[in-house]
Amino acid sequence: MVKRDARALSPEALEELRRRAVAAVESGSSQAQVAHLLGVSRKTVGAWVRAYRRGGESALRPRPRGRRPGDQLALTPAQQAAMINAIVAGAPDRYGLAHRLWNRQALADLVHREHRVLLTPGTAGQYLARWGLVDETYLKTMKQAQVTAIVPRRSRPLGDDQEWIPGADVLWLAWTRPHAPGPESTRRNLMMGFRNYFGDVHVLQVISTRGVVFFLARVGQFTPMQVEGFVDVLLAQFGSPLNLVVCRWPPHSGEILRSRPARHAGKVSVRSIAD
Repeated sequence: MVKRDARALSPEALEELRRRAVAAVESGSSQAQVAHLLGVSRKTVGAWVRAYRRGGESALRPRPRGRRPGDQLALTPAQQAAMINAIVAGAPDRYGLAHRLWNRQALADLVHREHRVLLTPGTAGQYLARWGLVDETYLKTMKQAQVTAIVPRRSRPLGDDQEWIPGADVLWLAWTRPHAPGPESTRRNLMMGFRNYFGDVHVLQVISTRGVVFFLARVGQFTPMQVEGFVDVLLAQFGSPLNLVVCRWPPHSGEILRSRPARHAGKVSVRSIAD
C-alpha cells in the first residue's frame, strides 16, 4: 500500500485517522498491521498510540501547526514591498510623520498607520537590515567603540575648512547601496531581485555616538544639493555643530564632500576614515 503523508490531511481527517489507528491497536492489532492498513508508517502509529496513552483523547486532536518560514513575519511580502517603496520615494515627513529622516521609529510609525501593525523599534530595525537598507553592524564597527577623542588621529580632513570642531556631536556617515546579510549567493540573488524591482537604490546614513541611525534612500545617486540637504536636516535634528566621519563613500562623488556650502562653515567638519 502506498504510504500517505498524514501532514497533508485536514485537521478533521487527521484526527479521525489517529482515532482509527489507536482503536485498532488497543483492540489487539499490531502497530505494523495498522500502519499497513491505513497507509502510514509504523513509527507514526507508535507515536499516536504513545500520545494517547499519555494524554488520552485530547492527544488525538491535531495541534495548531507551526508557521512556515516567513509566516512569522509581522508584515506580508506585499506590505514589505509597500514600505520599501515608501522609504525610497521620500522622507518620512512626506507622509505626515513627525520625522524628517528615516529611522527605526519612523518605519514603525508608518507601518502602524498604513497597516495597523505594531512593530517595536527593534523589529523595525530587523526589517531594515533584512531589506539591506541599513547596515547597522558595519556602522557600529566603524564607530570606533564610541571613543570620539581618537577620531582626529585616525582620520584625515577633507579640505582646508574641515577642522575638527571641539565638543560637537560626532556622526559616522556612509553612502551605501542595499546590502543583504547572509551567504554571498543569497545576497547576490536578493540584491538582484531588489534592484530589478525597486531600481538603483542609494542610501545616505549616519550613526551617532549613542548608536542611533538616521537615513534617506532614493533611486539613483545623490546630488550635491541632496547631500547638503541631508546635512541640514542633521544639524536641525541635533541642534548643534557636527563632526562627520566618512566611513564609506563612492570615489566618484568625493568632490561633494570637499566642497561644502558657506552656510555649513563653522558648523560642519567632514573627515574621512578608512574602512
